[in-house]
Amino acid sequence: MSDLLERLRGRGWRMTSQRRVVAEVLDGDHVHLTADEVHARAAQLLPEISRATVYNALGELVALGEVAEVSTGRAKRYDPNAHHPHQHLVCSHCGLIRDVHPTGDLLAALPAEERFGFTVSEVEVNYRGLCPACAA
Repeated sequence: MSDLLERLRGRGWRMTSQRRVVAEVLDGDHVHLTADEVHARAAQLLPEISRATVYNALGELVALGEVAEVSTGRAKRYDPNAHHPHQHLVCSHCGLIRDVHPTGDLLAALPAEERFGFTVSEVEVNYRGLCPACAA
């Protein structure tokens, strides 16, 4: 069973066949699908699943904190790796996203005078560039 499915079961999330398929589609490393991509893949496994059901399930998963919504300037993408701190490497041309784990304290990189009195609790960084396929 996938990590996401295990977490959802542990939280008592009602596991309908539609919700299970959405969770299965999201499972894996470096998965950052748009809602439409989730729907297309889910429909291959469960042809009767509606786009509205997929959007509702994604909204619930984000609200539960089990899936992170990633904004890259294009369509929102959904990241099931919400419980492991990481950043994203984004291809500016095709939109490919990869999880990356930079070393060092990213919060320490923000000088106190640049915090404007904020108590910072979280850092979100997107690295942009061209993936190998687009650079070729």
